[in-house]
Amino acid sequence: MTPSRDISRLIEIMAQLRTPGTGCPWDLEQDFATIAPYTIEEAFEVAEAIAQGDLEDLRDELGDLLLQVVFHSRIAEERGAFAFGDVVEAVTRKMIRRHPHVFADADGNIAPSHVEGVWDQIKAEEKAERAARRGGVEPPPSSVLAGVKAGQPALSRAMELQRKASKVGFDWNDPREVLKKIREEADEIEAALDRGDKTEMAQETGDLMFALVNLARHTGADPEMALRGTNAKFERRFHYIERALADRGQSPETASLAEMDALWNEAKLAETADKPR
Repeated sequence: MTPSRDISRLIEIMAQLRTPGTGCPWDLEQDFATIAPYTIEEAFEVAEAIAQGDLEDLRDELGDLLLQVVFHSRIAEERGAFAFGDVVEAVTRKMIRRHPHVFADADGNIAPSHVEGVWDQIKAEEKAERAARRGGVEPPPSSVLAGVKAGQPALSRAMELQRKASKVGFDWNDPREVLKKIREEADEIEAALDRGDKTEMAQETGDLMFALVNLARHTGADPEMALRGTNAKFERRFHYIERALADRGQSPETASLAEMDALWNEAKLAETADKPR
């Protein structure tokens, strides 16, 4: 198997990875749900490469994202649902349908000012068709939650859903009430832990995270930026632990949790001492 610029080679590689007996054990264990987090991660890495202005990295990250599409398509093909070619056909049909001003069969060109209106109309038709196919009903255009995009990162979407609901009074007036909800959700996670129900634990954890986003909204904090700040803080403190252990001739693998916890507190105190008064 050699590298190639032809998409068919990538499809062949994925098929080989998913072949029972001779394929990759890890790839064979995956399904749509287990791969989905990697798909989201790769999309974010594409965005990061763009933000960094690194076109070589962007090329690689777009390849990783394409691999996710091929992976999902292969799983679907194995189940007799659809294949990669069907994915390509579906998106080309969609783009042609959504751009009648470009791909009109006759004199169907429309003014640029009307393009957005046509796009919205066609997307609405597609949503209605999708709802009919699923046997469900799409939210009415007049819904309070209309316009909250499903494809947003979960934190951002939770914030937007809450903002929309808040406009019609479905909200707490006091952040302390949100804190009560957070404690309630934490108690429910503990009960799920006692029962050993993993599905329930995941659901209750989601409820807790939703409540935390609500608290961030009530306190004027952006949950994404707040979490990014905490991630950076964790990295700083953990690097402090690694450096301190290295000075002792140790590593995180050889140190005890108590030793690392003590160093974590040292890092925390050092940061507090360095803060301007």
